[in-house]
Amino acid sequence: MATAMQDTLLERAAQLEVLDAAYATAMGSCGRLVLLAGEAGVGKTVLLRRFCEQRTARVLWGDCDALFTLSPLGPLVDIAAVTGGELASVVAAGAPPRAVAAAVLRELAREPAIVVLEDVHWADEATLDVVRLLSRRLGAVRSLVLASYRDDELERTHPLRVALGELARREACDRVRLPALSVEAVAELAAPYDVDHVELHQRTAGNPFFVTEALAAGGVELPATIRDAVLARIAPLSPPARALLDAVSIVPGPVELPLLEALADDAVGHLDECLASGVLGPAGPAVTFRHDLARVAVEESLPPDRRVALHRRALQALADATVSPDPARLAYHAEAAADGAAVLRFAPTAAERAAASGAHREAAAQYARALRFGDSLEPAARAVLLERRSHECYVANLPAEAIEARRRALACHRELGDRRREGDALRALSSVLWCPGEVEESERAGRDAVAVLEPLGEGRELAMAYANLASLAMNHEDGAATAEWGERAVELARSLGADDIEVNALCSIGTIELLVGGPACRATAERSLERALEAGLVEDALRSYSNLAWAAIRHRDLALGDRYLRAATDYASDPGLDLWWIYLLGYRARLELDAGRWGDAETTAALVIRYRRASLLPMVLALTALGRLRARRGDADAWSPLDEALNLAGPELQRIEPVAMARAEAAWIAGDHDRVVEETGRVLALAERRDARWVSGEAACWLRRAGCARSSGGDERARVADNPYMLELAGRADDAAARWTALGLPYEAALASAGSDDAAARRRAHRALLDMGATAAATAVARELRRRGVAKVPRGPRAATRENPARLTARELDVLALVADGLRNRDIAERLVLSTKTVEHHVASIRAKLGARTRGEAGARAVRQGLLSL
Repeated sequence: MATAMQDTLLERAAQLEVLDAAYATAMGSCGRLVLLAGEAGVGKTVLLRRFCEQRTARVLWGDCDALFTLSPLGPLVDIAAVTGGELASVVAAGAPPRAVAAAVLRELAREPAIVVLEDVHWADEATLDVVRLLSRRLGAVRSLVLASYRDDELERTHPLRVALGELARREACDRVRLPALSVEAVAELAAPYDVDHVELHQRTAGNPFFVTEALAAGGVELPATIRDAVLARIAPLSPPARALLDAVSIVPGPVELPLLEALADDAVGHLDECLASGVLGPAGPAVTFRHDLARVAVEESLPPDRRVALHRRALQALADATVSPDPARLAYHAEAAADGAAVLRFAPTAAERAAASGAHREAAAQYARALRFGDSLEPAARAVLLERRSHECYVANLPAEAIEARRRALACHRELGDRRREGDALRALSSVLWCPGEVEESERAGRDAVAVLEPLGEGRELAMAYANLASLAMNHEDGAATAEWGERAVELARSLGADDIEVNALCSIGTIELLVGGPACRATAERSLERALEAGLVEDALRSYSNLAWAAIRHRDLALGDRYLRAATDYASDPGLDLWWIYLLGYRARLELDAGRWGDAETTAALVIRYRRASLLPMVLALTALGRLRARRGDADAWSPLDEALNLAGPELQRIEPVAMARAEAAWIAGDHDRVVEETGRVLALAERRDARWVSGEAACWLRRAGCARSSGGDERARVADNPYMLELAGRADDAAARWTALGLPYEAALASAGSDDAAARRRAHRALLDMGATAAATAVARELRRRGVAKVPRGPRAATRENPARLTARELDVLALVADGLRNRDIAERLVLSTKTVEHHVASIRAKLGARTRGEAGARAVRQGLLSL
């Protein structure tokens, strides 16, 4: 009865309909991905099992286990055990995600399948990277990928958040959410019991697992907690069966029969009793709790000595297994068994395996596990663990943890009096201090590293210290210092045969050449990138990609910047380096803003902002993109993201430039010309010192538009004739607009045309701003045109329209007007320069705010509320 009740599907017809449609498409033409979300216990597993049971296609099922520190590619290991062949070989070899994804695709091309990845909120980074890569290429195979996750367990910094943001933008992706049960559904389940179904619904919030556990516990008296419900349910079991449950509870995920025999040999004969109770279920050649909430409830009920004893048995059994054991599982049980020697044996191995698979956050956690037992180690051995943890934290974009580990390693080297290792630790500390904005301390540590190492003679450590100072100078856009330290690093690296250090230094030198000279001067930077790719220097390659994209976007070469970002995003999906992934997203948001793809820019910026890791530059880029969009469209609260960006910005031009320019634009749109002067003052002098002509040109243009023209030499304008800012400052508005159009920046083209001597061009510019949704910017242009005596300038939407009863945003009003005109989403997307998926989101939001079931009803209600005119 318990099992039947647990597998009952109520109020899931809509979700099954989505799965059915996805299956039909996947098997008939091209693959699809479905993301299935819901809180713990809402019935995701039951739904997936029922769906798969009713299909003829083969099913490949992989679970993500709830280990405190995860095993790389956990669900792919399960799937590979079924498929065998190439996929099994690739996974067993610890191959990177790109190779694993390619093997999965070849397996699916050989025979279509339903691939289930359950509980991906517990997935390691390598698994998430495989899912990302699969989502891009599913169209080439006829298979359906179903990924379930708990959306109530995704805190702001959860790695799945960014993955979901990218996956949801794929055309071949559907999102389904399972809601809690209604009162009526709970009443149907509770009908055979003497229970007040209304009270049951209130206590369980309609969670199906909680409901069924409460009813399975007897249905006479409602337990106060789910833990009580689970314990009440298993209370009737015989003592040996309960002992068996206790043993299974200390192992997250499936428990193989040999392990079960080692844990509870005398009780294995009572397995049927546990299965009949519905608490345990079969999982291939293993058994597992039907729900992890039940497992946790049983485990937490164990006396401490019993729990430790079981973990010790598990550790011994797994360590003695004939098959090569998973070091992550061994480290998990070793820590729970308080066996420090075993933790120090297995956790570093698990960390190395995780790092090789690209699961850097998991690698960092395994090193942290080892260090919790590291007091017994000699300082040199402890320093090695600390340095490895610091590196994994750094590439996983956990700079605070990386800094703390480096400082502890530095203390170990100083305790030993090892000056060379001390100098190298200072260099590494300097590198990790820059990302979270500790610029002064970063530079001090970098200089101290050189001071410690130079007296010790030439060596790798000194070459790396020189390269680090070149990188810091490059970040400051100090060309002379970059060249000086970079050349020292290159010369020493060549004498040592240290190609990796030479590549790193060349990247810094090439970036400065590119920033000053523009895309035509990218030879050194691209040579550094090519050498990094050839040598498999992943971090150096991603650094090169990031810097090339930065410089291309600075010079508004969007085609080139997009090329670098696409290549880098594809490359970054393999190693799963969160540090560089979030940087690439920040630059992507800026590029999409400049290209007029505002819906995409808003979505990308939101991903970065939700992620909120400690690296400052991506946050600055995302916040300023969002603030500029809000200011241009006249949305509420444009200044909040701009104020936050100002608080984050550091002294380097690359961090303060996007902030100052965004704030100057917002002030100009608001008609606050004094503030335009104030905001441009933050950056103009620095840009001129750094020879950053695109930055100084933009700042001077905002001043000119605000009526505070700043003189700039005519020779300079002539020398940079391809710079549209300089063309506008020279009074050549039409040429500037044409240049912006050629570069693919429609908003900037409209602003430049607004300063034309041709009245028709000015009106076209105003119309263009209205068409792209920049209603507030159009108002600012109209204000200036009227001041100059231009007649009959349309005023655009009234402020009362933006502050409407339905609280529609300015962008939603733009979409609503086109919906009312009968345009399809695809046509609206083309008209407003948005993605079709972004338009779909806007239409869904409009219907929800207006309480409309159809597009036609939305238009009718908008007319009745005065949001649209007939």
